[in-house]
Amino acid sequence: MNSSETEEKTRRPQRSLRPESPAELFAQAAHLSDLVKLRPLPDEDRLRFLARLRFSTTPEEAVTYTAFAALPPSSAGWGYECLRLMAEHLQPQERQMMQQIANWLATPTTRLRHEIMKQALWAPTRGPSVLLGLAVGWSTGTPAPNDPDPSPSHKTPVAVNSAVLSCLARVPLSQRSIFLARILDMAETLFGAY
Repeated sequence: MNSSETEEKTRRPQRSLRPESPAELFAQAAHLSDLVKLRPLPDEDRLRFLARLRFSTTPEEAVTYTAFAALPPSSAGWGYECLRLMAEHLQPQERQMMQQIANWLATPTTRLRHEIMKQALWAPTRGPSVLLGLAVGWSTGTPAPNDPDPSPSHKTPVAVNSAVLSCLARVPLSQRSIFLARILDMAETLFGAY
């Protein structure tokens, strides 16, 4: 493996969450404000705001907040764990993309991330795993070898949010709240570590 292939592993942030408080994150991320209607209180910490979202009338907004509050590589990793939890609701053709994402999470090279992005862009349908593949492609650095500009900061969280919620929508209604609770338990674990 050459130095450019290991580039993402050495540059990968050690933190999982953005440094901003919920109120600061909402002030900075216009896309988050468009997607989540409940607003954080001025001095509210991440876990308390996540809990308020979780027990609101629209608990899906807690998924959206988590996708934005985590740094892009961590957001993509959390999204992968969410989809893995709901693997029985993925189509057989989505499993190859999930394996590629698992490989990138284990060894995050630029080359593999660009390959995932290419496959996601050319996929015939945009199911949850393809949306997650796009999130990985936008998560660190440039989305393609010939693209000099890094991806806009909202791309990964929007794609992770879409991946998780579209997979959740495939779950039978009678089981949906159970899967949502498990997804938000994983979010709490992510938030609780920082």
